[in-house]
Formats: sequence, C-alpha cells, structure tokens
Amino acid sequence: MEKEEKKVVLDSGIEVKTVYGPDDLAGFNYHEKLGEPGQYPYTRGIQPNMYRGKLWTMRQYAGFGTAKETNARFHYLLQQGQTGLSVAFDLPTQIGYDSDHELARGEVGKVGVAVDSLLDMEELFSGIPLDKVSTSMTINAPAAVLLAMYIALAKKQGVDPKNLNGTIQNDILKEYVARGTYIFPPEPSMRIITDIFAFCKKEVPKWNTISISGYHIREAGSTAVQELAFTIANGIAYVEAAIQAGLSVDEFAPRLSFFFNAHLNFFEEIAKFRAARRIWAKIMKERFGAQNPKSLLLRFHTQTAGCTLTAQQPKVNLIRVAYQALMAVLGGTQSLHTNSYDEALCLPTDEAALLALRTQQVIAYEIGVTDTVDPLGGSYYVESLTDAIEEKVWEYLKKIEEMGGAVEAVKNGFMRREIEKSSYEYQRAIEKGEKTVIGVNRFVIEEEPPKDLLKVNPEIEKVQLEKLKKLRANRDNERVAKALKRLREVAESKDNIVYPILEAVEAYATLGEICGVLREVFGEYRQE
Repeated sequence: MEKEEKKVVLDSGIEVKTVYGPDDLAGFNYHEKLGEPGQYPYTRGIQPNMYRGKLWTMRQYAGFGTAKETNARFHYLLQQGQTGLSVAFDLPTQIGYDSDHELARGEVGKVGVAVDSLLDMEELFSGIPLDKVSTSMTINAPAAVLLAMYIALAKKQGVDPKNLNGTIQNDILKEYVARGTYIFPPEPSMRIITDIFAFCKKEVPKWNTISISGYHIREAGSTAVQELAFTIANGIAYVEAAIQAGLSVDEFAPRLSFFFNAHLNFFEEIAKFRAARRIWAKIMKERFGAQNPKSLLLRFHTQTAGCTLTAQQPKVNLIRVAYQALMAVLGGTQSLHTNSYDEALCLPTDEAALLALRTQQVIAYEIGVTDTVDPLGGSYYVESLTDAIEEKVWEYLKKIEEMGGAVEAVKNGFMRREIEKSSYEYQRAIEKGEKTVIGVNRFVIEEEPPKDLLKVNPEIEKVQLEKLKKLRANRDNERVAKALKRLREVAESKDNIVYPILEAVEAYATLGEICGVLREVFGEYRQE
C-alpha cells in the first residue's frame, strides 16, 4: 500500500502540487506573462542580458561603534572585492537623537555606527572617493539629514553631487508597521519624502531616492505574498504623494528602487521576485500612465533573511545564506547583501563578513548561473507559482485600495495585524514541529559556547560625547543658529525642506538639533 502523500501548502496559502506539467500553463501567453528580458512586463529581468552584461552590486551591510571603526571595515571589504558600501546606523541615529541625548544612553554604536554630524560622516568615508563608490544608507525618518551630510562631504571632496551614486532607504510607511524607527506622523513624513524626490531630481539625479522595503515586513513575520503586497501598496502611496506634490511621474519614478527579503522557500522566493516586476510594470503603465520605460522598472536590492539565522549551530547559517543568495540571483536582483553566519550572536566579525562576501563571489564567478538570463523561465512550477503569487498580491492590493490606500492601512492597523497573525502562525508551526529548523527543533546537538564574538567597546559612548562637546565649542554657533532658524521657517512653509537641512549640516549642526526643530514643527508619532 502506497504511503499517503502529505499536503504541501506555502505560508502564503498556495497549495503545491506533486508535479507540474503543460496543463498547468494551459492558455499561457508568453508575451503577456513573460516577454523578453529587458522588455515589458519585465518578468524575466530588467536588462536584456542581465548578468552577462553586468553583475549585481555586491554589498555587505556594515556599521558599528565609531565612524573610524566602521571606516576600517569599509576599506577591508572594498579590498576583498566588495563593489558597493551599505551603512548601518545605530539606533539613536535612526530615530534622530545625538549620542549625548538621555534616550541614547547605552545604545551608542551598538547596532550600527553613530553619526551625529558632518564630522562623523567625514571620518566614516575617510579615504573613500564618493564618486567611485555606490553607497546605500539604511536610514528612514532622518534620511534627508544623512543624505545632506553625504552631499556636503562630496562637495568637500570636490565631487559634484550630480555624480553621486547610491540609495537612501527613506521608506517611512514600513516603519509604522514593521520596524519602528519613525519620528514624525505620516503626513509630514510623506512631505519630507516627496521633497527629497524633487531635490534629487534637480541636484543629485543619479541617486536612488527611496528603497521601498519589503525586507523588514518579512522580518517582522509576513508571508511572501504580504511582503510583496504591502511593499507595492506603499510604493503606490509614494507615487501618489509625489504626483499630488506637483511632480510628474516620469520625473521621479526612474529613481525609485525596492528592497526585498530572500527567505527560505527556494522557488517561492524566485517566483516572488519575478511577480514583483510584472505587477509594478503594470501599475506604472496602466494606473499612472508612465511613458519613460525606466519608470516601469522594479529595480531591487536583496538581503538574505536575518530572521532565519540561528544561534544554534551557527555555521549552518552559511548554508542557509548561500541558498538565499542564489534565490536572489535567479530572481534577478540588482544588488545583494549576504548575512554573516554569526549575526544571531553578535555583529559580524571580519572572518564572517568575508565568508558572506565570498558566497556572492562563488555564485557570480564559479557555478554558471549567470551564464544565461532567467534560467528558470518556462519552468511549469515556477511560472505557475509566479502566477499564483501575483493573483494573491492583487487581492491584497484591492483590499488596501478599498480602505483608501496604504497610509490608511497603516493608520487603521490593517498591515500590522496581518503581519502579526502570520508571524504567530509561523512560530507556532516551528514549536509544533510542523516546520523544521535545523539545530532548533530537529538535529539538535550539544555545543560549546561561542568564542571570539565581536563586542562593541562600551567606551565609544564616551568618545562620541567628547567629540560632540568639542564640536559645539569649536563650530560657528551663530551660523548654526541662523541655519536652524531658516530650517524652522521652511518646515512651517511649503518650500522644499532639503535645502535648509543641507545648509544646517554644512554649518555642523547636529542630527539631533536638526531633528529637534522638525519635532517641534511636525510633532511626534505615537502608536495607538
């Protein structure tokens, strides 16, 4: 008697058949669903030759302690073949406080680098010509301030801001539902974002003005479909806000970018990336009437899933990360960060960061997956799964639209509740043994306590505080006061806020001082 097959249902609610064949793609229209790579609807990739022409940008997310320490890690990674920098900021920086603020106590330099002023930015990129690298900054509520610091540093280096390449995350909507590093209420936050769009269009045209982020939505516990649906819904909200602010869609849309998670289900993740391109191209073309083909492109960065890393048997994380990186490449990513195997225990050591980078390099140069474009295109399973994910995403988008859009879905808690429910169900499946996590609920072994973990020196807080004290004593405080007064005036008007922020930064006003003015004008957001 044959053993009864188990039923396989993905977390997104999609049932997986035992085998797929031609009948599963009956009536499949190649040109409507796939098309050629580099052509609408971009399911197969945004470039005709993809990685045969140019590999993805290899980034390692780095930042800890002081700017000087992080600068040393940047130089190390660049020497090892990294092709782009990715900056992690500490928690006080992310929520707009200087290192000497009482709420910053004990958190300075812990989960990223402390950046209080242009002085720190100068140290952070010491010896790194900004016109020769692409820099990504994971910063949201104070994104305009950190971007201004980067521009001010470029000008000091003699680099024309029009030649700068990089990305600021600048995605505040997902902060309200998944990550929590927000400062201002949604309305003024959206105003700052659209001001950044307009400023960069004129002053920093090669800069990616936003990285609309599904990554953190997935890390908070969403399914693959929810990650895609909520991210795209947020993207729609940003496009609408920019149009309402007087920008035409083709003025800003070519510089929009996205950020996704590479989780654990190999084929689901690849299908998710392919569906994302198709959905976004359709929205930009049919809903917003974009004429520039670049406005239709969903360009995205991928990071392997931090939430899947385990403190138990941490070297197994090397295997997880390698497969997740392969998913991202087979899914057509433009940029990739591979997590280090020790991140469930500490900030990455040099050795762990190097192995994470080498993982990307093996995929790029040794195993042949970059030889041809979209090698899984036409797979009965992958195409069926891409269609199924797309269908479920459209269902969510319709539901969010009926609520009044993403901002309303954020305010009424819909997205947060959906994520919390999925997160609970995922964790419950692990605890019941329905999902296997190697080293956690199966194949458990006795282990020695981990050794040689990277620890941030607690003395760095004193270093930052002393640096701030000297800065305030030596700068032109009259110039700072004038710049902050001007910032307040513009914040209270409808003029573009980025220009006075840049003036304040160049006067060496601190992040906390600038955000303090904006807090007084805009208020602070509190979760209900």
